[in-house]
Amino acid sequence: MANINLLPWREELRKEKTQQFATITGFSLILTVCVIAAIHFTIDSQITHQQRRNKVLNDEITRLDVALKEIEGLEETKEKLLSRMDIIQSLQQKRPQIVHLFDEIVRTIPEGIYLTGIKQNGNSININGVAESNGRVSAYMRNIDTSDWMSTPKLTVIESKKGTLRSSDFVLQTSQSSPKSDEEEQS
Repeated sequence: MANINLLPWREELRKEKTQQFATITGFSLILTVCVIAAIHFTIDSQITHQQRRNKVLNDEITRLDVALKEIEGLEETKEKLLSRMDIIQSLQQKRPQIVHLFDEIVRTIPEGIYLTGIKQNGNSININGVAESNGRVSAYMRNIDTSDWMSTPKLTVIESKKGTLRSSDFVLQTSQSSPKSDEEEQS
């Protein structure tokens, strides 16, 4: 029988398989490192992109906050201007009322009454005067009651003076009113 040594062949096969295994393992490691690097760079670029988008959004939010504060300031200014316009409009509407009020005061005074002072505070009017008799004060109050521009007369003080002329000092409170228009009377 011939002597054949198969050991070097097996050893060469084992070395070849080990070398193939090492090569495949090296390629696998290189491929794994490349895939991990690609994933890392992709995720890193996505994070950078999202951070840029977030910065743009934050800058826009800051700009809009400034604009909102300006709008709030404008709204406040608008409210102040509207309230001023309302006050001016109410004063414009009340301007002819004082003329009507003075005209009505003159028309309602009966003979024998002399006014010594008139004070107005808002719609309240205090009238000081001298009357020849208490009946004249009563007539004055009735005239005020029928007036379109004054209402609710209240006599607060009446003092009779005794002397050469019999007279009475009086203080009368009334309130200014506006005549009702036809539309208000119908409703």
